[in-house]
Amino acid sequence: MSESPASASPSSLKIYFRLLGYVRPYIGLFLLSIVGFLIFASTQPMLGYVLKYFVDGLSDPNARLFPSVPILRDLQLLQAVPLLIVVIAAWQGVGSYLGNYFLAKVSLGLVHDLRVQLFNNLLTLPNRYFDRNNSGHLISRITFNVTMVTGAATDAIKVVIREGMTVLFLFGSLLLMNWRLTLVMVAILPLIGFMVTRASRTFRKQSKKIQVAMGDVTHVASETIQGYRVVRSFGGETYERERFDAASQSNTDKQLRMTRTGAIYTPMLQLVIYSAMAVLMFLVLYMRGDASAGDLVAYITLAGLLPKPIRQLSEVSSTVQRGVAGAESIFEQLDEPQEVDHGSVARESVSGRLEVRGLDFTYPGTQKPVLHDINFVAEPGQMVALVGRSGSGKSTLAALIPRFYQHGDGQILLDGVDVQDYTLLNLRRHIAQVTQQVTLFSDTVARNIAYGDLADASREAVEAAAEAAFAKGFIDQLPQGFDTPVGENGVLLSGGQRQRLAIARALLKNAPLLILDEATSALDTESERHIQAALDHVMKGRTTLVIAHRLSTIEKADLILVMDQGRIVERGTHTQLLAMNGYYTRLHAMGLDDPDSEPAS
Repeated sequence: MSESPASASPSSLKIYFRLLGYVRPYIGLFLLSIVGFLIFASTQPMLGYVLKYFVDGLSDPNARLFPSVPILRDLQLLQAVPLLIVVIAAWQGVGSYLGNYFLAKVSLGLVHDLRVQLFNNLLTLPNRYFDRNNSGHLISRITFNVTMVTGAATDAIKVVIREGMTVLFLFGSLLLMNWRLTLVMVAILPLIGFMVTRASRTFRKQSKKIQVAMGDVTHVASETIQGYRVVRSFGGETYERERFDAASQSNTDKQLRMTRTGAIYTPMLQLVIYSAMAVLMFLVLYMRGDASAGDLVAYITLAGLLPKPIRQLSEVSSTVQRGVAGAESIFEQLDEPQEVDHGSVARESVSGRLEVRGLDFTYPGTQKPVLHDINFVAEPGQMVALVGRSGSGKSTLAALIPRFYQHGDGQILLDGVDVQDYTLLNLRRHIAQVTQQVTLFSDTVARNIAYGDLADASREAVEAAAEAAFAKGFIDQLPQGFDTPVGENGVLLSGGQRQRLAIARALLKNAPLLILDEATSALDTESERHIQAALDHVMKGRTTLVIAHRLSTIEKADLILVMDQGRIVERGTHTQLLAMNGYYTRLHAMGLDDPDSEPAS
């Protein structure tokens, strides 16, 4: 199994053996496949010996094949040779079936395990990992890279085991027939090994470039599909065509470069092998001694069978290297630190008291602080509004509460316990969040509202949440009501309808802490008025943190925090802040949305 990767660098070997570690649960099936390939490989020298008996039988067809075996004593070459050919073919078929079928079961199981582990790992990675990696490359890793690992785990292992054993059996037979001639053949092996090593390194480098290029293709296609309306609205078709063409051409060029390497390398190796065969045939004729014609024909036949498995073993190097390169990127993701969860507190329920003390925050990998010395208290049932220009840190503060990012200095306390002391699952169970960018899944309306932990909610509860979010009216008008599919990311619904489903989902969760991050931005005035009335009702006994640009959303807030450049510059009720005639008053005069806004943090 290690013959092919043995020529690669130590790191390749380490990665390959780690990949093969996934075979452990299937070790019984794997051993059965090896038995099958052993049977298959053992039939190769048998065919050479049958040919020897056939050639010897030409001069004396009545000769006995097994004169010393009682049962087979009377069997002549005339009957034995055809019978042996049929028996060997049947034996080879048994070995081929056992080897191919059970190795396929092993390898497909291995690839399934890897793919599932990779996907499950994605669900535990921190937010910053998704900030650093685009979705196209992540999807490509689960699909394309895992497919390359399939090649290393199926075709490559099959060839390495089957052809490797064939070479060993053939070589052993040749040693028994004429060890002097066989040692001459061995002299050529170091040259073959050197060529395989050089090619392996080249294949691996090129394979890594192909993976990146394939990720670019997936990324461009994914972006264009998701943003097709923007593409068409702004005439981006030509730009996207050129961008996709460039990404696809880059991938094609790299694939072609790898094919060219293989196309040059394989004939060169073949030339070396057949040159060795030419020398061997000269030596056979020169050193024939007292060997019979059958012996010489059998020897040359077995020697002639060697180049094919050796060539296949050398070619499998590129497949293994592709698999190693794919496995390397997979293991890079699997080795990424998971979302930090050192908390041990798990409460059945909380009152929703939120306190922030001396909070500072800087995004990982950046130097500029985003939040400075944030302090406030939200008592249970209170509504706290965050206002300020885009880029002032409002959304960042909202993202720190459910620990989408880990805060550094300062504390965020929920019911007097630092959020970092809660287990992640328990903390997020107490928080419902609705953001400006609504995510809906390609499923029915009802299942989008009753998502995840809410999947067991009754239809009555789902409909009540939809009604509270002023969504039931439009849902009832859909073709299948609550059982209507919404399309990918809710594409069949309007922006306001998607937003109301997201609010219904948050209301169904019935968490003591509600975070609304621009949650009503996509709604028309009438819808917002109805939702505001619903929110007034559901916010009783529930702590609500609201980030909004619209005055109507925050005028009723118990506390308004005015933020600028990561600091709280003013705080108070709507009336108190207007009386200050300061920053809030200027925002209020412009409808709370500063036209000279900065990029959102």
